[in-house]
Amino acid sequence: MVRNDHRIVPDRYIQEHEKRPFLKTQNPTSYEIPIIDFSLLTKRDEDEQKKLDYACKKYGFFQLINHGVVEELIQRMKSAEAACFDLPLEVKKKYAMAENDVQGYGQVFVVSEEQKLDWADIFFLMTYPPQHTTYKNWPLIVPDFKETVEEYSAEICRVSEEILANLSLLMKMKEDGLKELHKVMRLSTRMNYYPPCSKPELVLGLSPHSDSGSITILVQHDDIPGLQIRHQGQWIPIKPLPGAFVVNVGDTLEVWSNGVFKSVEHRAVTNARKARMSIPIFVRPDDEAEIGPVDTMLCDNNGQALYKRIKYIDYVRSYLDRKLEGKITDSLKLPEHVGVAAYGETKRRFGIDGDGDGGGRGRRGLGL
Repeated sequence: MVRNDHRIVPDRYIQEHEKRPFLKTQNPTSYEIPIIDFSLLTKRDEDEQKKLDYACKKYGFFQLINHGVVEELIQRMKSAEAACFDLPLEVKKKYAMAENDVQGYGQVFVVSEEQKLDWADIFFLMTYPPQHTTYKNWPLIVPDFKETVEEYSAEICRVSEEILANLSLLMKMKEDGLKELHKVMRLSTRMNYYPPCSKPELVLGLSPHSDSGSITILVQHDDIPGLQIRHQGQWIPIKPLPGAFVVNVGDTLEVWSNGVFKSVEHRAVTNARKARMSIPIFVRPDDEAEIGPVDTMLCDNNGQALYKRIKYIDYVRSYLDRKLEGKITDSLKLPEHVGVAAYGETKRRFGIDGDGDGGGRGRRGLGL
C-alpha cells in the first residue's frame, strides 16, 4: 500500500482521537531509562544487581550494554530482517499467518473487521530451541536466513539466562530458579517493519500493550526513535543507544515476582520521513509451566499472593483472544485484590468455576 502511494492513510489505520499519539504535543527529549552493564552482572556485582532491581521495580525497562553479542552478528540479523521485508508482496504472502496461528507474515491480534490496524508489517517466528521449531512460515528464500536467526537466537538465549539468574538472586531464589520455572525456555522472534506515514500523528506503529512472557530483548535499527513506554502517566520516547539492547519485564515475571517487578505498557509510533525496523525476542516459559507468585516473594506483600496460579498456555490463550490493547495482568489477580468487574473478567478469561479455558485465538490479517 505504502509503495503504491505513500500519501494515503486509509480509515482502517486512523486511530480513534483519544488513542492517537499526538506527536506534535510531546516533549521531544528522550527519557533516560536505567543502563545496566551485562559484564558486571556476569560477575554478580552487587551494585549492578541493585541497579537491575531498581530498573525492574520502577521502570520495567532498561538498556543493556556490554552484552557480548558481536556487532557483526547483530548487523547480519538486521540485514536478514531488511531482506525479508524487501521481498515482493506476493512472495511474503506465501509465508502468511494461518487463521489460528501467530507464526508467519502479517499482523497479529486482528479479531474483527472493524478494529483499527497498526501501521506495521511483521514476521513472527518461533526460533528457539531448534528442536521445537517448524520452518513452514520462515522466509528461507532469504540467503543464510535460517543460520543467522538461529545463531542470533542462541546468543540471546545466553544473555537471557544470565539476566534471569541475576533476577533469581534478587527474588531470593537459587540462580537457576527462574530458568527452572520456565521448564523449557522458549524464544519467539518478531521482526517489525514500520513504513513512513504521511500523517504519523493519526496512526500507531504498535498499539499499547505489555508482553506476555518473562522478559523481552529488543534491538533497534539506527537512531530512529519509535519505542515509547508509559511512565508516571506519560508516554516517554526511548532513544536507541548504540550497541545496546532494550530489555523489559513481561507479565509472567510480574506474576512470579508477586507484582514487585513491573511489566509496563509500551507502544511504537511512526514518522513521515523514514521507515523503522526493530527485532524483539520474547523469552517465555513452556506452555505447561505454571505462573503464579513464588514463595520467596510473598514477604513483600505481608505473605499474601496477589495473583492466582495458572498454566502459561491458558494465559497466552486469553492474551491472544483479544486485540492488542493495554495490560491484562489484573485478570490474573485474586478476587480480594481486584474489584468486582475485574474479577468477572478473570472468570470469563480463565474459566474459574468451570467457565472454560480462555477461548480461542483471534483472527490474523495481512498488513501493509
